[in-house]
Amino acid sequence: MKVEKFKNARYENKIIKYFLISVALIYIILILIVPIISVFLKAFENGLKPYFDAITDEYTLKALKLTLLTIVITVPINTIFGIVAAFAIAKFEFKGKSLLLSILDLPFAVSPVIAGLIFVLLFSTNHGYLGEFLNENNIKIIFAPPGIIIATLFVTMPFVAKELIPLMESLGNNEEEAATILGASGWKTFLKVTLPNIKWGLFYGIILSTSRAAGEFGAVSVVSGHIRGLTNTIPLHIEVLYNEYQYNAAFSVASILTIIAVVNLIIKNISEWKVKDLNKVKN
Repeated sequence: MKVEKFKNARYENKIIKYFLISVALIYIILILIVPIISVFLKAFENGLKPYFDAITDEYTLKALKLTLLTIVITVPINTIFGIVAAFAIAKFEFKGKSLLLSILDLPFAVSPVIAGLIFVLLFSTNHGYLGEFLNENNIKIIFAPPGIIIATLFVTMPFVAKELIPLMESLGNNEEEAATILGASGWKTFLKVTLPNIKWGLFYGIILSTSRAAGEFGAVSVVSGHIRGLTNTIPLHIEVLYNEYQYNAAFSVASILTIIAVVNLIIKNISEWKVKDLNKVKN
């Protein structure tokens, strides 16, 4: 009797398992896979020539250049900040630690549009708190690339730190302490011990930060001014094309971001597996 009940329970568990898996797969296909395929179908709807004309257009290339410039500046800055913040939080106890953790979550809690408005309030030359100083020194931040970079810095700030903090906490301090006892300097200990242990988590955080920097719309839209050829990043350029009813061109340019997202997703999963393997070895 007990054996029969056990078999029935296993059978019911299998039904539930496959039902849940099926629901998850259907949801992923409808919400993720179908839209991605639709982007490429629409992009190549009129053939290869219109597609390449759209992605090699003068304004598209300028938008791509600004997007890449933003990534090249913001990602290294937030990577350095993320390493420093994670090291401080994971390795030391100090007053204000919980406050620092809360601040790291701020970009997740605040709407990107609100973040953009905050920077307009600070740096606008017309009514910003620092407007008089900026005017006197002929510095333009809002409706210029510096504003886009600052807004992107804000929204991408937490990613590296949030990935490294739990990893560093799980690794502990034993290896660093052993290296210090053996006479290694702090910098050498970091390069030879800490960095190799966190490299995949660091890489994972950089990928997430890069993805967000490339695709950020809300905060950048507020501070950019939508000046075509000057302050439009790729997401803003796609919006302009779509609003002008250039649907094929809009989806063609959107395919660039889609390809970047898919590549980042693959790299993200590889780095995530490496982090899990590292945790298993350490445990």
